[in-house]
Amino acid sequence: METQEISVENLLKTNEALKAENDELRHQVQWLMEQFRLAKHKQFGASSEQTNLYQLYLFNEAEQSAELTAPEPEITEVKAHYRKKTRLTTDKLPEDLPVEIIMHELPAEKRVCPDCGSCLHKMGEDTREELKIIPAKAVIIRHVRHVYACRHCEETSERVPIVKADMPEPVIKGGFASPEAVAHIAAQKFVMGSPLYRQEQEWALNGILLSRQTMSNWLIKACADWLEPIYQEMKRRLCRQQVLHADETTLQVLREDGKPAQSKSYMWLYRTSGEAQRQIVLYDYQRDRKHTHPEVFLKDFTGFLHADGYDGYHKLPDRIAVVGCWAHLRRKFDEMLQTLPKDKRDTSDAAKGVAYCDKLFHLEKQFALLSSEERHKERERLSRPLMDEFFAWADSLHALPKSLLGKAVYYSQSQRKYLKAYLLDGRLEISNNRAENSIRPFVMGRKNWLFSNTPNGARASAVYYSLIVSAKENGLVPFAYLTKVFTGAPNGADVESLLPWNRE
Repeated sequence: METQEISVENLLKTNEALKAENDELRHQVQWLMEQFRLAKHKQFGASSEQTNLYQLYLFNEAEQSAELTAPEPEITEVKAHYRKKTRLTTDKLPEDLPVEIIMHELPAEKRVCPDCGSCLHKMGEDTREELKIIPAKAVIIRHVRHVYACRHCEETSERVPIVKADMPEPVIKGGFASPEAVAHIAAQKFVMGSPLYRQEQEWALNGILLSRQTMSNWLIKACADWLEPIYQEMKRRLCRQQVLHADETTLQVLREDGKPAQSKSYMWLYRTSGEAQRQIVLYDYQRDRKHTHPEVFLKDFTGFLHADGYDGYHKLPDRIAVVGCWAHLRRKFDEMLQTLPKDKRDTSDAAKGVAYCDKLFHLEKQFALLSSEERHKERERLSRPLMDEFFAWADSLHALPKSLLGKAVYYSQSQRKYLKAYLLDGRLEISNNRAENSIRPFVMGRKNWLFSNTPNGARASAVYYSLIVSAKENGLVPFAYLTKVFTGAPNGADVESLLPWNRE
């Protein structure tokens, strides 16, 4: 009898252990399937994070489609009419593009009527336009400076004064680089993503043997001599702002002291908000991702800093208030949503999480044209109640910690303080997309040139990207702007006139 009881007890314990093991295996299979579907979506799915409008209709609120800033429509009667179908196109040519006119005329002997033999006269013109592309060409600029002396002094005096004509200083002393050449190389690499070895090949096809080492030396030398002072002035002005955005991404530097070539370095980004009068975007190369780097860079800054969920930003001094990013939170719910079968998505918790985020973003579109004070009031009236409802809903979920839904819930709970921070001031934004968009040119360029060879090259890249992206943000053409800098800076132009928003 005792043996039977022992056997039953062992069987019960074995059964419980098997159940626990089965649950663990089921959770592992679920996690692996999530990762498989997510990887499949990232490889083959659409990269856009836009959502279908159906998610907004999870909320039965009257104002969900209201445009707070839209004027009342005027009712007018439009008469029926017909119009010729036209081909829609986004192609557009500058209005000030030079026009080369080619006239096509009949020779005088052929201006005869084919019927009666009388002279023909011009009755009109047929016109068509073509876009003519003229490939870039290289020329040698030979500066010849005249040197003058006094004939009278040569004959009568022991001292003969020599006077030289003015000649502009070169961008690189002792070199044959012109401002346009350095600007072109920089624009090709940092705007078009063309590595120096590819530019070297392109030069060679035109019969110009210009090595990548020479081009690299030009870029680094010109940066140290002429771009660094502009960068430092931009940094000083950036830190005077009250609202900034920050982000960071990886960078590989082959020759860093004490680090293997395969290790990660980082390119940090700091930029102004949409409220700033002048847009400033600064890149900062660092060996690692330590939280001390943004603290040092922003030592003169006091205000709000938009950032993602990286814990390093949360260790900044109290004078810097970190504002979280709802786009990052939405992305986590969306990743879970993409792993579900299509017939189960609409009613899932992941879809509801995405819908909450989309509703908050939708409200921000309604507030876009409001003043910062009005935006702050409308957020308190509409966004805060919806946000409180979202956090109450997220807290009620019981998701596995390691599942994608569990990670989204944990992110919302751990980042709650920072996610709510954008309600504090009408100048703040709901996401850190502004910084992500600004760091994208560097990420796209990195896919082409892959790595920096030395820390000096990485530092120069940070400065070039800073000036080029800032110039683009302020409506300037990078090549023309860099040419202006490399022409003016060596010849005494002040830093103020060379900042990447001055058009003079």
